Amino acid sequence: MRLSSIALVAATFTAAAGLCLLTAVFAVNVIQDNSKIGVRQALDREGLHWAEVEADGLRVFLTGEAPTEAVRFKALSIAGTVVDAARIIDTMDVTETKRLAAPTFSIEILRNDNGISLIGLVPAETDRDALAQKLASMAGGAEVTDLLESADHPMPDGWKASVDFAVRSLQSLDRAKVSVRANQVDIRAISDSGDAKRRLETDLSRAAPRGLRLSLDISAPRPVITPFTLRFLIQDGIARFDACSADTEAARDRILRAATRAGLEGKASCTIGLGVPSPNWAVAAEQAIDAVATLGSGAVTFADADITLVATEGTDQRLFDRTVGELENALPDVFSLNAMLPQPEQVPAGGTPEFVATLSPEGLLQLRGRVSDELSRATAESFARARFGSDSIYVGARIDETLPRDWPVRVLTALEALSKLSNGAVIVEPDMLRISGNTGNSEASAEISRLLVDKLGDAERFEIDVTYQEKLDPIAGIPTPEECEAEINDILTTQKINFEPGSATPDSTARGIIDDIAEILKACGDIRMEIGGHTDSQGRDEMNQQLSQSRAQAVLNALRERRVLTANITATGYGEAEPVADNATEEGREANRRIEFKLIRPEPTPETETTLESVEDPTEDVSDADAESEEGSNDE
Repeated sequence: MRLSSIALVAATFTAAAGLCLLTAVFAVNVIQDNSKIGVRQALDREGLHWAEVEADGLRVFLTGEAPTEAVRFKALSIAGTVVDAARIIDTMDVTETKRLAAPTFSIEILRNDNGISLIGLVPAETDRDALAQKLASMAGGAEVTDLLESADHPMPDGWKASVDFAVRSLQSLDRAKVSVRANQVDIRAISDSGDAKRRLETDLSRAAPRGLRLSLDISAPRPVITPFTLRFLIQDGIARFDACSADTEAARDRILRAATRAGLEGKASCTIGLGVPSPNWAVAAEQAIDAVATLGSGAVTFADADITLVATEGTDQRLFDRTVGELENALPDVFSLNAMLPQPEQVPAGGTPEFVATLSPEGLLQLRGRVSDELSRATAESFARARFGSDSIYVGARIDETLPRDWPVRVLTALEALSKLSNGAVIVEPDMLRISGNTGNSEASAEISRLLVDKLGDAERFEIDVTYQEKLDPIAGIPTPEECEAEINDILTTQKINFEPGSATPDSTARGIIDDIAEILKACGDIRMEIGGHTDSQGRDEMNQQLSQSRAQAVLNALRERRVLTANITATGYGEAEPVADNATEEGREANRRIEFKLIRPEPTPETETTLESVEDPTEDVSDADAESEEGSNDE
C-alpha cells in the first residue's frame, strides 16, 4: 500500500516534469519564431532586403552582404530595437570598397614680372623640389610659389612629358599661363610684337613632343600704324591690296567685304592697329573701294585722313567726274579727297629719265640711271652701303642736272623701300615709282606703301609688285627638327668626325665638318638632340664607354664654341654596345668608330598611340625619311 503510494507520487512528478519541459520547448520555439519574424519585418520596412535573419533558440543571426559599413551598422541597430542586442550575432559581410578612381592631375603655372606660381594637383611621385628648382633657375631671382597638392595615385601616361615641355616653354615666355594635363598643354601668353608672336608659335609648335595636344593663344600688342594707310587698286583686271589697315575686327571685315565685291580673290590680310584718324575709317575705305570698282581700274590711297584716287589713263571723263563727285559727297567728315585722271604725256626727246636699283639674291646691289649731282650720287652710295653692306655695291649712275628738284628724295626713298626685299628692283621716274621683287616678310607690301606715302606724300603714283615667299621668311622658313636631323646625317654619310688616336680631340679634318653641322643647328634653333659616341670592340668595355662619352662631349663643346644653342643637346657615350658593322674586320671597326646625331623623341604611350592611329599623321612620311637617313648614317 505504502509502495503504491510512492509510485503514484513519482509518476505524478514525472508527468509534471515532462509537461514543464514540453511547455519550455514550446515557449522557446515561439520566442525564436517571433524574434525572427519581428527582425525580418523591421529590416524589410527599412528596405534592407539583402540581410538574412536566422534564429537558434534565443540567439538571432544576421547574415548577408552589406553595401557599406554604415548600412551594416544600421541593420544591427534596427534588429536591436526588436530583440535584446545581446542576443544578436553579427555574421554580415561588407562589400569590398571599390578602388577610388584616380583624380585628374593638372598644374596651372602662372608667370609674370613678380615671379612664378604653381597651383594644382600632382601625383605623389612627382619631384616637386626638382620642378621648383628648374623654375627658379629661369625666374632670375624672382619668387617661385608652390601651392601644389599631391595625391598618392600612379602617374598617368604622358604626364612627365607634358610637364617637361611646359617648363621648357616658359624659358621663352615672360608673361604666360600654362595649363598642364597628361598629354595636353594649353598656353596663353603675351608677346612683345607680331613678329615675336609668330616666332613663339613656330618654336613652340616645333618643340612639342609627338602626341601632345598643344593649344596656343598668344596675343601681341596692336602696332601703332603711322601713317594709317590703306592702298587698294585694280590693275589689268586684278584687284589687290598693297596695304590695308583697320582699327577693329569689324572694320577689317567690312573693308575686306568691299574689296571682295570689287573683285578681290583669294585670301587678303588687313593689319589691326592703333592710330586711326576717324572712327568712320571703315566707312570711308568701303566707299573709296566701291569708287575704284565703279571706274573699273585705278588706285586709291589713304594716308590718315587724306585720300588720293588715281584713275587709269584713258578712263571716260564723264564716268570719272560722276564717280568722284559721288564719293566726295558721301565721305564722312575729316576725310579729304584728291582725285586725278592722268593725261597722256609726251616723251621727252632724250627719253624718260630714270634711276634703277637692282638687288640680286646673293646681295649684290647695282645703282644705275641718273642722279641730280655729285652730292646726290655720293649720298645715294653712302645710304646704300649702310643699308645693304659696303662690299656689295656697284654704282653706275650718271649726273643729269635737268632732273626734278625732288629727285634725290625719291632716290633715297626708293633705296629704303628696296631694303625691305630679299631681292628685286626699283625704278624711279618723274611721275612714277615702281618696285618689284621677293620677300620673306608677309607685311612688306604694306610697309613699303606706308613708307612711300610718308616720305613722298599720298598723291605719289607708285606700283608695288612684291611676292611673299615662305622659304625667305626667317620664321616660317625655319627647317623642322626632322629636316635638321636629315641634313646633319647627309653630311655624316659622306664625311666623318675623326679624332686623334686614342683621344677625345677632334683631328684637323673634323673642324670643317663640325663647322657645317653648327651652321645647320643655328638655322634650326633650339631642338632636342643627342650626340652619340660609338667605338669598336677593341679594348675593355669600360674604357670604350668612357672614350665614347668623352668624344661625344668634345663634339658638344665644339658646337658651344661656335655659339650653337645647346641647352637641349645631350652627349651620350655608347661604347661598343651598338655596332653597325662587323668588328672582326678593319673596315667594320672603322665604321663602328663614329659620332651620330639623333632627335630625342618621347616614347609614345598607349594613349597617344590610340590618338595617333585615329588621326592621319602628317609626319609619317617624315619619320620614314628619318629612318632611311639614319640607316645611311649607320652604313658609314
